Amino acid sequence: MSDNRLRVEQIEEALDEQLNAIMSARRNARGPAQALARLKRSEQDFVLRWVGVIAKTNAELAYQFALHAPQALTTLDRPGVEDWLIHAMDVYDSNGLYPAVTALEELPDYAAELEARVRGVVFDEVAGVLQLFVQGLSGRELKLESTCGEAYTDTTTLYLPQRLAVFPEQRANFRLYKAMAAHLWAQISYGTYRVARGDATIAIQPLLRLAREFGDPQKALRVFHALETIRLNARLRAELAGLHRDMLELQQSLGELAYPESWNSALGRLQRAEASVEDSYVLLPQLYHAELPTSLCYQGTLFPERVERAMLERLARERSAFTSALARLLQEFKHDRALAPTELLKRLRIEQNAEPTQAQSARFELYVGSQTIVPPLEMQTLMASILQDLGEIPPEYLVAGGDGGYVRNRLIRDPADVWKGVYHEEGALLYNEWDYRRQHYRKNWCVLRELDVHPATEPFVERTLEKYRGLVAHLRKTFEALRGEDKLLRRRNNGDDIDLDATIEAYADMRHGMEMSERVFISRQKLDRNIAVMFMIDMSGSTKGWVNEAERESLVLLCEALEILGDRYAIYGFSGMTRKRCELFRVKGFAEPYANTVKARISGIRPQDYTRMGVIIRHLSRLLNEVDARTKLLLTLSDGKPDDYDGYGGDYGIEDTRQALIEAKQLGIHPFCITIDTEARDYLPHMYGPVNYTLVDKVNKLPLKVADIYRKLTF
Repeated sequence: MSDNRLRVEQIEEALDEQLNAIMSARRNARGPAQALARLKRSEQDFVLRWVGVIAKTNAELAYQFALHAPQALTTLDRPGVEDWLIHAMDVYDSNGLYPAVTALEELPDYAAELEARVRGVVFDEVAGVLQLFVQGLSGRELKLESTCGEAYTDTTTLYLPQRLAVFPEQRANFRLYKAMAAHLWAQISYGTYRVARGDATIAIQPLLRLAREFGDPQKALRVFHALETIRLNARLRAELAGLHRDMLELQQSLGELAYPESWNSALGRLQRAEASVEDSYVLLPQLYHAELPTSLCYQGTLFPERVERAMLERLARERSAFTSALARLLQEFKHDRALAPTELLKRLRIEQNAEPTQAQSARFELYVGSQTIVPPLEMQTLMASILQDLGEIPPEYLVAGGDGGYVRNRLIRDPADVWKGVYHEEGALLYNEWDYRRQHYRKNWCVLRELDVHPATEPFVERTLEKYRGLVAHLRKTFEALRGEDKLLRRRNNGDDIDLDATIEAYADMRHGMEMSERVFISRQKLDRNIAVMFMIDMSGSTKGWVNEAERESLVLLCEALEILGDRYAIYGFSGMTRKRCELFRVKGFAEPYANTVKARISGIRPQDYTRMGVIIRHLSRLLNEVDARTKLLLTLSDGKPDDYDGYGGDYGIEDTRQALIEAKQLGIHPFCITIDTEARDYLPHMYGPVNYTLVDKVNKLPLKVADIYRKLTF
């Protein structure tokens, strides 16, 4: 034994200190200490450090780790041991102590699985890259999620396997992930699930209906899937040639290139540029009894029932959103043409100028008589999504709807009843939470529900506008002037005025024998504001009294200012109690107007429970990321540091919140915090960064400062 190794007595003493909660006649440190004494000093330190980390979660689990650690260090390398340990802690988080201990005891099985993972790729590790890859393909915005089974899509989400280890190299397995994602995207984009003309109100998948006409519906689906795979591969070869070559190489390495001779005619028909899903429907009865080709490695499977459910919801939502957008568009057109809405609708028609491809989205033009209306970008995206499902914008969609728009279905609407029953019931959203001690996420740890603030009938908004009448008038003048400001671009080759500073520098250069610069002009460029702002309002119990009133007053003044600027904004309050009851209260969504309903919700903001911030930031970042805007701002209004009933406070809460803010920044979102906590300088620089927060030292100054802070942030 080398001198620097810890002796049995020293290890026993360290374990006694860290595990005193369970040390008894049944549990003593002598056994694990003797085994640990035979390890190298660096290995001993490694084990004792992790015992201390685990003991903060559960002392018995830490003891079990100490028992199994010597064997683990002879079986796995150190990163492998950490991976095995983190897996057991994830099991503890989701299933409890005894399954976690079992996970530690199954070390040989885990070592074998880990060896397979060395050559494989895990979905969580590549999900970010794959999401960017899918975003690079034109068409409907798609989500990515992992599944325990085969790859598939419901046309809203691409479901990919949790892990791929088909090939011996990680690079090849990653290419397989890309091939799977591209093939599922092609099903959506090129019409595999397109509803036949005239079925827009039925929305039942023709594929589902047709499969039921055969004696073996599952076999009919497999034949149809094989036919569509041929057609989609031909489209990918034409539009994504590099990716298609990768897919061919994957097939070739697995011997998947050959088709039965009976499929030759189908290959010729489906590989034509003009082939459509209708060709696959025609060929299905002809090849139903033929030999099936080998399923391709990236092909996945078809679940038309899941597609139908997703499509029913999407068609209803998008039809409502389209008619509402059409109403707003025609309202603007009416002001210019002085035509009645009914007359506008009679004259309205839509023309699609391009079939969507990978390189180019569908283009639409709206006409009222001979006059052209240019749809906004969001409406263009909506129309392209409808086109993917229906192949056209149906005539019955050309009815301008009201302002209500689509409201997300909620199973339980009463905030008082929403948490009755088990916490993981349908409708709850699960989010990871960062454990800085483990340097690892706790999977699906927080349970969040999105509720509406209960509207209040008190005239709070009117009182606030009267109370700050002079400030409101000043804000309106200030923001109206800002809205009309031009941005001055200095040192230009040409422009509207002379840039005096640049001219003096150019003259000085000339006097010293240097070439005089031509960039001596100022040009004025109209400010193009493309901003989306998410306001995250602390509704914890500590805001009771003056703080709550100051927050509500600040929101009223902000809304008045933002309505003048035209910036898109949403307002959500947050509170909760423990990880199983994280609550987000919707005050105003991005699509909602600042009308009486929103004003009543602002009046109804009331203090609730605790301040678990990480899960709220992750959810609001997700909502904000779905908005198409050049600048995205997440602005928090709070009176204190993260805290919750179940021990979320202190370093744990601060580090989880910081990690959530880092995740937001990775999405291109700029977080900023306005606080009235006089101790904020102790933790906010670490959480938000030294320049991404501001302290308002007195509560009564908050309404006066917030609008001014917003102006400085966005100009």
